[in-house]
Amino acid sequence: MRLVFMGTPDFAVGTLDALHAAGHEILAAVSQPDKPKGRHAILEPTPVKQRAGELGIPVLQPEKASDPAFLEELKKLGPELIVVTAYGKILKKELLELPRLGCVNVHASLLPRWRGAAPIQWSIIAGDSKAGVTTMQMNEGLDTGDILLQEAITPDPEETGGSLFDKLSLLGGKLIVRTIEGLEAGTIRPVPQPEEGACYARMLTREMGEIDWSKTAEEIGRLVRGLSPWPGTYTYVNNKILKIHKAAVLQPDAAQETGAVFEADRAPGSVYTADGHLYVQCGEGTLEILELQPEGKKRMAAADYLRGNSRIAFLGKQGKEM
Repeated sequence: MRLVFMGTPDFAVGTLDALHAAGHEILAAVSQPDKPKGRHAILEPTPVKQRAGELGIPVLQPEKASDPAFLEELKKLGPELIVVTAYGKILKKELLELPRLGCVNVHASLLPRWRGAAPIQWSIIAGDSKAGVTTMQMNEGLDTGDILLQEAITPDPEETGGSLFDKLSLLGGKLIVRTIEGLEAGTIRPVPQPEEGACYARMLTREMGEIDWSKTAEEIGRLVRGLSPWPGTYTYVNNKILKIHKAAVLQPDAAQETGAVFEADRAPGSVYTADGHLYVQCGEGTLEILELQPEGKKRMAAADYLRGNSRIAFLGKQGKEM
């Protein structure tokens, strides 16, 4: 099929690769403009632009997808379908109706749950038992179009935002190939999304990563996993940032065995250390910190950190080292 692909970040590369491998004629890849990165603000190509260049696919990078010159260029290309994966902008009606088969989006959630910018991370933070990918016929709303196909997976107990990202990127590529086959054969019937169960996955910020130790160990553990690798979670020790890269919920029987059983009057954020282990009291339950990163230093195992910081008593903004 003659198509145009629109996408920007790493997640979209899986879809682009799958379309190319399936033999579709990709007339152009459309990506957002390059952005400056690093201390010297050097322009860095988007992952989709870089991959399209490797595949020999022409790249278009309009400032706005509604730009008349860009729309005219698309009309000249004459795609039968536009496939959109994490492009990053809401598309206007004129573009949506330009191809014969319209625009189909690959979205990393089981719609209508987790419409919006960060569905992968929010599904982990919320503790969803299922994750997945939806292909939908796009309309002018935010991820509100009719559902074409869906496929669900069961996340691993220790799934992180990064690991689920990789799985759903590959799954999305496979699902769009099946979707296009169904559209060509006329075997797919779009299904309107129900409003029941709809929720939004708002954009991630660094501030979201600050740990509130009054929450349960389960909630904090999911936050650590969901925001890994970006933007990451953090707390404070002696008014310095301590990044938390990996943690595990300590089950009650294990807490009894290790001695990490906190008295009821101890404040959330209280620390217990033993044999190279670092345990933190939460609002309910105990969290073991496995990997962390002190301010200005490299990531390390908790045991290595404790060799020089064995007298920690509290974590959090109000906490102080003994």
